[in-house]
Amino acid sequence: MTEYLNVGKIVNTHGIRGEVRVISQTDFPEQRYKKGAELTLFQEGKKPLKLVVSGHRKHKNFDLLTFEGYPNINDVEQFRDGILKVSENDLTDLEENEYYYYEIIGLDVIDEQGQHLGKVKEILSPGANDVWVVQRKGKKDALIPYIDSVVKIIDLDANEVHVEIPEGLLDDEN
Repeated sequence: MTEYLNVGKIVNTHGIRGEVRVISQTDFPEQRYKKGAELTLFQEGKKPLKLVVSGHRKHKNFDLLTFEGYPNINDVEQFRDGILKVSENDLTDLEENEYYYYEIIGLDVIDEQGQHLGKVKEILSPGANDVWVVQRKGKKDALIPYIDSVVKIIDLDANEVHVEIPEGLLDDEN
């Protein structure tokens, strides 16, 4: 059976020309949303629906998409709250030392002393480099920058990532 990976959630329509507002969960929006890209819409209680992207633009924190054959708001109103996914077969091979978000989320984070810090629960992309949100037991989430000086080893087979935390990065006084 084909596995599907989340690309984004349709949270609303936008305007009257069949655009939908998507909160993205993909590491490659320019590839996933390019004209002609095929996405599958999953909605509770409905069969998955294949959609072909006919247009994409950024607007505030959203990706706005249009689909072939759905030219106005009445056509796409029904897609609200649906999850857009891509087939695992459509994933492209990454360069060495590149990873998909889904491969990183859920990994155990181990510090230089061999201590378990927590699990990666989310990845933020605020700018120059990604930031991993690490959920810790009994403490607030840690924000770890995905840079070579901090993230030392990513071992997908062992389901863990080894990090070297610079002094002051973790505020454990709380």
